[in-house]
Amino acid sequence: MTTRDLSAYQELVSDMFPKLSSKEAFEHYRLSDEQVTFFNENGYLANVKMLEEDQVDQLREELTAIADPNHPKHDLFYEFHSNESEDPDAVLFHSLGHWRITPGFHDVLWNPRFLVAASQLLGNKAVRFWHDQLFCKPAHHGGVVAWHQDYSYWTRTEPMQHLTCWVGLDDASRENGCLHYIPKSHRWNLLDSTSLAGDMEGLDKFLTPEQKKQYDQKVAIEMPKGYGTFHHPLMVHGSYANKSDHARRAFVLNVFADGTRSNADEQLLKGTENIPKGQKMNGKFFPMLFDPSQD
Repeated sequence: MTTRDLSAYQELVSDMFPKLSSKEAFEHYRLSDEQVTFFNENGYLANVKMLEEDQVDQLREELTAIADPNHPKHDLFYEFHSNESEDPDAVLFHSLGHWRITPGFHDVLWNPRFLVAASQLLGNKAVRFWHDQLFCKPAHHGGVVAWHQDYSYWTRTEPMQHLTCWVGLDDASRENGCLHYIPKSHRWNLLDSTSLAGDMEGLDKFLTPEQKKQYDQKVAIEMPKGYGTFHHPLMVHGSYANKSDHARRAFVLNVFADGTRSNADEQLLKGTENIPKGQKMNGKFFPMLFDPSQD
């Protein structure tokens, strides 16, 4: 690799994952019919293995390096918040764009375990990249991620045919601030967006009495490191503070079905090429990741 910005590469740049055809990947990693049905009924699917131990270790090392604001490729981030909450007692590290910086975070986009599941959960459609995120909560003073729906921040792309995959780089538990879902909330209407690192319950004022009853049925998504959970773009989710002795680090991959269009004339992500409203999302910053019709 000689190019500084890894977005120039629309394929694996390391041997972190096997290079498989769509058919080979599907044969190895397809979800069961029961898993797909569960996702469609509940809006999420948790405890899907994404990474081996050595792959988790590599990503942890890369995360430590790029979390330093003085990293030589720091300018390639779309967003970088050492603490998005700005409260030193409630730290939430949050970034977008690290796939451009290190080989591991670049290649997780082409992880066949992720791609096969994503295609299936999008209705067996071709998968195109939207953007990545890191959410890291240090031990003892890790902040919250307030209840929200992802698509409330993404209306600059349409139609709504998006999918999120959250993968833990530490064991995730109630104690260290694991993800929580409100099952079947993916059937709710689109709610207003909230401050992501602000008031945990900021979404409450937008809920109907019936939605508030469902809110009481929230579930904690506790998983070992290296496992992932997928959710629908309208799924209401959030995570509580980390007051435990253990960090809670995770990365997120956001994708959409091929054919999604820009819904804005302004720049969609800092540092990317403009895609005029109405035009198809494509190009090096929004690459095709998986097409089930291709061998």
